[in-house]
Order: sequence, then structure tokens, then C-alpha cells
Amino acid sequence: MDDGGMTAAEVVRVLDALDAAGCRYWVEGGWGVDALVGAQTRPHRDLDVDVDSRHEDRVLTTLAELGYAIETDWRPTRVELAAPGRGWVDVHPLQIADDGSARQADLDGGFWEFPARYYTTGTIAGRSVPCVSVEAQLSFHEGYELRGVDHVDLARLRRLSG
Repeated sequence: MDDGGMTAAEVVRVLDALDAAGCRYWVEGGWGVDALVGAQTRPHRDLDVDVDSRHEDRVLTTLAELGYAIETDWRPTRVELAAPGRGWVDVHPLQIADDGSARQADLDGGFWEFPARYYTTGTIAGRSVPCVSVEAQLSFHEGYELRGVDHVDLARLRRLSG
């Protein structure tokens, strides 16, 4: 994409680097919807990834080595990094429990709780990727003003959920 958005090739490059660094992650957001669909359905500004908070420093170092620099730092909730002309990566640190459930800090000092069933696999550019489930994606689209692309993503998710 010439608008500086994330191409599928760049997404795979980022995920390959995270895998090589031994970082545990799950794709969510627009690319997460596309992973569930199994194909890119629209342009994406960024790649949203949930990461195991124990690997957060390694994730940020790995992204820095790829040329990404921190642009927005709302830790412990999220960190957004940008690489000029290549897009953004929005990192969401999660505390992973032994049963596979997770919690993410919110900006008010509380937590969002995510059951283990929220995590699955999908496909981006022919590559199997860990991602959040249809149920999780539908839940994550609540509580904020939806954009046009969000409505389109929700329609796709509803089709997937039957």
C-alpha cells in the first residue's frame, strides 16, 4: 500500500521476527479479522498484536531491530510503534494465566479479562498465525464508536460465526 499501511508481506516479516525471537503473540484487529477469514479483505493501517507481557521487552527490541520506533506509549495497556512507509504495530501486553486465559491492564488501573477460548489460529498470506477468535473480535468491537471498516469487519465476523 502506498499510504504507509501494513502490507501482508510486512505483517509476515514482523511475525517471523517475533517467532525467531521466541515471543508469544496473537493477531487481533483488522488483520485478526483477515486471519480468521483466511485472506486480506481490506487495507490496514496497522498490525494489532497481543503479546505475553513476560516477552514485552523482547517484542519491543525485535520491532526496533526491524526499524519500528515507539510513537505512542500507554503502558501497561499498549505501545504503538511506527516504521515510516511500512506501517504501525500496536502491541497489547497480556498477563497469561496457566489455564490459557489472559488479562490486559486498562488505563484506569483495572483489567480486561479474556477466557482461554478467545485464542485460536488463522491464516495471513498462506501462513498460519495465532490470533484471537471470532467471539473475541466481536467482543472487542463493543464500547466505542465504530468506523465504516469496523461495520464491514463485524459483518464478516458474523458470517464466520454462522
